[in-house]
Amino acid sequence: MPEPTVYTAEQHKIDPALIDKHGVSVVESLHEAGFEAYLVGGCVRDLLLGAEPKDFDVATSATPEEVKQTFKRARLVGRRFRIAHVRFGRNIIEVSTFRRGETDGIETDSDGMILRDNQYGTLEQDAFRRDFTVNALYYDPTTGELFDYVNGMADLEKQHLAFIGDTQTRINEDPVRALRALRFRAKLGFEIAEEIKALLPDAANRLTSIPPARLFEEFNKLFMLGYAESAWMTLADTPICSVLFPCTDPLSTIVRAAMANTDRRIQAGKPVTPGFLIAVMLWEDYRARFSEFSLDHSPAESASMAEQDTLADQMDVMAIPRRFSLFAREVWHMQSKLENRNARNVRRTASHARFRAGYDLLELRAKTYEEQVETYEWWSRFQDVSEDEQQAMIKELPGGGKRKRKRKRKKPASAQASEQPT
Repeated sequence: MPEPTVYTAEQHKIDPALIDKHGVSVVESLHEAGFEAYLVGGCVRDLLLGAEPKDFDVATSATPEEVKQTFKRARLVGRRFRIAHVRFGRNIIEVSTFRRGETDGIETDSDGMILRDNQYGTLEQDAFRRDFTVNALYYDPTTGELFDYVNGMADLEKQHLAFIGDTQTRINEDPVRALRALRFRAKLGFEIAEEIKALLPDAANRLTSIPPARLFEEFNKLFMLGYAESAWMTLADTPICSVLFPCTDPLSTIVRAAMANTDRRIQAGKPVTPGFLIAVMLWEDYRARFSEFSLDHSPAESASMAEQDTLADQMDVMAIPRRFSLFAREVWHMQSKLENRNARNVRRTASHARFRAGYDLLELRAKTYEEQVETYEWWSRFQDVSEDEQQAMIKELPGGGKRKRKRKRKKPASAQASEQPT
């Protein structure tokens, strides 16, 4: 193994103020227990870029069981890669054990994808087992030294994303790495190595063998961290997009608008949910199926069948937890409620739990396709005016006028007389 390039604090200029105290505590505790330990991966990369990392990971010579013995609040997770989660309140520090060399003791399938890898090794071996050169930098916060075995600092300086080792082998081992390359391209603005670009079609095919639940995790990393629009535009230009989202047009303007809106909400500190993005990404497919089913079925039946088919086709590739698929269904239902407003249902619609999400989709439709513009403007005004003004708006809707009471016709005196008891 080659010797690493060692950078001092004066050379790498990492700002200690940006380092999570719990990450430092984990490293220090492992050192005290007699193990090697370093901050590693994306947190070191972001620190070198002057950004405050969201997560801090630690690599150590301690086995997962030894990590668990060192920390009372440690929990072991994962099958493919056994790691430890050390909890500090709501903050979790992920601790992984140094991996052994490339082919030693790794269980793979016939296509070369790693099924299980719990063979442990040295720091040097671990460095060459990581995916990107810019993610294989090890930082010791107790000494300020940074260790680089794979020229990661040079690639970081060039803003270059490249795999460590053979690119085809890396994609064979885990095709999600190609998706990670696109994510880092969107997040960091780095250029992807030509060897990776050339293998994106192959990676797209291999992604179909990835568990759908894991792909949903990648969905959240792509679109729920503040760079959704950039991620979508990066993904849409590759064959991976159609594989992951078979029901979504890569060039859809409403999807891009939803991604931009999600980024703005995150920047403003407002809540976001995958359920809304799923509703927008599948909206056009749902509506097309609804129109087709409507030729032979009632609106309620058509809606139910369209929802089921659209969501089923998407979930063949990517798992969608029930709470989010239900959220999407309710947002779609809300569109008809918003469009078919009348005096009797307005208040009920406005108080519905999914009213705001439904209104947000209506806004995207109005601004993107200029459809239902009058409906959108009506609901926008309704939310801004006083209760008295709302009532006046409701009265103008169908069924809003007062019903005239029918006068009871007075019977002739002769008829009244005949009805009297004798």
